[in-house]
Amino acid sequence: MNEHHTRALHFRSLHVPGEPLVLVNAWDAASARIVAAAGARAIATTSAGVAWSRGAPDGDALGRDTAVDVVRRVAAAVPLPVTADIESGYGDTADEVAETVAAVLAAGAVGVNVEDARHGGGAPLRPVEEQSARLAAVRSAADRAGIPLYVNARIDTFLRGVGGIEETVARAGAYLAAGADGIFVPGVVDPETVAALADAIPAPLNVLAGPGAPPVPALAKLGVARVSLGSAVAEAAYAVARRAAEEALTAGTYGALADALDYGTLNELMRG
Repeated sequence: MNEHHTRALHFRSLHVPGEPLVLVNAWDAASARIVAAAGARAIATTSAGVAWSRGAPDGDALGRDTAVDVVRRVAAAVPLPVTADIESGYGDTADEVAETVAAVLAAGAVGVNVEDARHGGGAPLRPVEEQSARLAAVRSAADRAGIPLYVNARIDTFLRGVGGIEETVARAGAYLAAGADGIFVPGVVDPETVAALADAIPAPLNVLAGPGAPPVPALAKLGVARVSLGSAVAEAAYAVARRAAEEALTAGTYGALADALDYGTLNELMRG
């Protein structure tokens, strides 16, 4: 059993309902090392942060090769399991999604998020049968690579406002049958709904948290197995850049930079 396989098994073991894996999503090697140094047990990428840092909007606009290159850099930067947010798979067909997953695995990832949202025209979510076929292709690609990839199926019913608990649970069942390991439901943090989803879905539940959401211990009591911060960390970092720019260009002062990590700390962190 090689290190990649061992790391994948370890990552799977971290998904325990009631003892959530907390993922502070990174978007480059530096942010990944900062998160790792804070004591994280694993690293997750944020597709939005990755896209913004590479000059593209979020929403399947980033090229596959660019996305995979970021995964490779992050995986090489930290001695932790890395799970990659691959949006809807960077491919129009199930076969193309499988190609993406093979490349992400080769880059060192041990997990992926795959969303059922459809960007652009048409219905906001892919039909269940179509998304199930895409997830089955993800599982087949991982099996061919011999890596027990953790497949986190993202369901955007609440985020897009196109379904409630019943629709979400139905999609979760189909996606698990197609080969998913866990279910990610962003857009919902109210305790009653989270508890209902955790009770009804027979797999580790991942929620997206941030300001206004219950703290991690409260989500743990609801049965959540994974808590992600998503793009919020990148958004906060870019907010500092905006405040610093506006302050320097108007008042001519530098207060927004007061709590920055110092040059020496960051430089030493990147020395590994």
